[in-house]
This record gives sequence, C-alpha cells and structure tokens, in this order.
Amino acid sequence: MIETKEIKAEDLQDNPVIAAMSQYNHEQLLFCNDNATGLKAIIAVHNTVLGPALGGTRMWMYNSELEALNDVLRLSRGMTYKNSISGLNLGGGKAVIIGDARSMKSEALFRRFGKFVNSLAGKYITAEDVGITPQDMTWVNMETDHVAGLPGKSGDPSPVTAFGTYMGMKACAKKQFGTDSLAGKKVAVQGVGHVGEYLVQHLVKENAEVYISDIHNETLERVSKKYGAKVVGLEEIYDVNMDIYAPCALGATVNDDTLSRLKCSIIAGAANNQLANEKLHGQAVLDKGIVYAPDFALNAGGVINCYAEVTENTADWAMQKAEDIYGTIERIITRSADENTPSYAIANKMAEERIESIGNVKLPL
Repeated sequence: MIETKEIKAEDLQDNPVIAAMSQYNHEQLLFCNDNATGLKAIIAVHNTVLGPALGGTRMWMYNSELEALNDVLRLSRGMTYKNSISGLNLGGGKAVIIGDARSMKSEALFRRFGKFVNSLAGKYITAEDVGITPQDMTWVNMETDHVAGLPGKSGDPSPVTAFGTYMGMKACAKKQFGTDSLAGKKVAVQGVGHVGEYLVQHLVKENAEVYISDIHNETLERVSKKYGAKVVGLEEIYDVNMDIYAPCALGATVNDDTLSRLKCSIIAGAANNQLANEKLHGQAVLDKGIVYAPDFALNAGGVINCYAEVTENTADWAMQKAEDIYGTIERIITRSADENTPSYAIANKMAEERIESIGNVKLPL
C-alpha cells in the first residue's frame, strides 16, 4: 500500500522528478510550457491498468512549482483509487495549471493546453476541477477529443459529486447514529463553491442545521441567503459544535491542529486529500471514534459523471451510479470497524485489490 506523504525538496536529490514519481509509482509526467499564452502546467498519469487515465484539470496559483508537483502527484494517484473503488474501467490521472483562475484564463491558453493533452494520444482524458468551467473545457476540446464534462453532454459534474457525497454522508450517519436521516444534524460545510453549494442544498432540504465557510465573502453571502445556512469564519469552522464536518475545499484540513479542535463524530466531504498525513491522521481519526468517509470513494460522483459521457451512458445512469456510493462507504466503514483499521487503509486496499485482479486478467498467456 502506498502511503501519501508530502514531497519535500530534500527528498528530491539528483533526479528530483523521477524521485517524486517513484514515491507514488507514477507511469508518466508531462510538463507543459508556452510563453505566448502564459501556460504552465503539469499532467500526471498515475496508472492505466484499468483503462485510460481520467481526472480533471485544476487551475491554482501555487506558491511554487514543487507545491504544484506535489499536488498533481497526490491528486492523480487518488484518481486511480477513486476510479478503481467505484468500479469504473478507468485509470488515474490529473493535471494542474499554475495560475490565477480569476485573471489569467484565455481561449489561447486552454487551446494550447488541449494540444498537450492531445499529445498523449488518449492515455489521459481531462475534465473540470477546481478553477475550471465547462467553457474552459470547450476551448480544450477544440484541440483534442480527450475531454469529458462538456456542455450539452455530461456537463458540470458538481451536482453528481455533491449527490454522491450526500449519499455517503448518510451511510456514515447510519453507522454512527443508527439512522441515515440527517434531519436536525449539525453539518459544517467548509467551502461552498459548485459542489459545496449543491451539498448544502441537499442538507437543507433534509432539514439539517448547516454552517458554512468560504474564502469568497460574496459566495458565502449568496449561499447563506439562498439556503438559510449560518456563516462562520475560516478558522471558526473547526470549532463549531457539530455532528458532521464536511470539507469541500482544498485538502489537508484534517491535521494535528484541527483534530484537537473538531467536535464532530463524522468527517464526510467532497475535498480531495483531506488527511494531511494518511497514516498519522487516519489512525488518529479512528482512535477518536470519528467515522471517516475516505474522500476518493465519497467524491467519486464527478468522475462517474465523466465516465457516463465517455461510455455514452445517460445522466440518469450517472445519478444511479452515484447513489451506489452509499453502499461503497457502508462497506468501507463496516470493514474498518470490524478490523479496527483506519477507513482510508481499507478503501486503499479495496481499490488495490481490483487493480491487481484486473491486471492479472490482462497479463498475456
């Protein structure tokens, strides 16, 4: 089992890129640069045993290229596990574009990025992620067919991601509270962008008591007014007296500092890489008696939505498949309790078992 740990500069000695790839057992990295458009991107293909690597493109103003490299490696590896545990015939990949999504986008930049995606000849299929819109993917699609989540097709994956997250959260509630009803439960949703807002909608509809935080005040005000959710500060979210913590922004918010403050009995959100250190914080969550829904299993609705487009299935099929996340999470957390093993480790093992079994099928006679 590969443990997730942050890559540090001192770990990357004479061959920094190869050393970083080896830590996660990646197949391929593609570094993309275009001075004319300002494009600086990295595409990571982690594993293609189950099929072509599918994973979204994230646009973010990283503090350094090392930070961007670390993020794309962790995210692409997570996609391998996500696609496997969801029963999809897809491998894992991811891309990051280094830049401000609010000020640096252009048609030319995304079309140039599309050319880089196309150069991989179908080994990597891209889609939306943080900072990316369906319009951006339309520009990418002008240069490559290896794109999912396009307008008029499967479209925005956020509603399916949120629905799957909601269903998995209900499975956690059944385990922890004896019922999967979320009525009256206090849920703190950190990040109310596309996925977070749809999750809030589901929670409010079921009469949960919802608290929200976000880095964008205008988004907070709009979502609060629309759904009646209570606004709390970026740091205050960890101190809310809550039943469920739902991280739906960036990762690593379950860490040494927050675990000493969180007053929840369930962690179930749509963010990727929620545990700052899988081994350390996965065990800490188990020791505290918190039911943790492994993020890559819980937030698989988005990739299910893209897979529906790739395989020409319907939107109804995607929603039904996302509803199955309830059962997946139920199996993971039940096995975690039975084996007294952190849920992330159980989910990893289940994903690895499928990759290994299919890999053996594909071996030549």
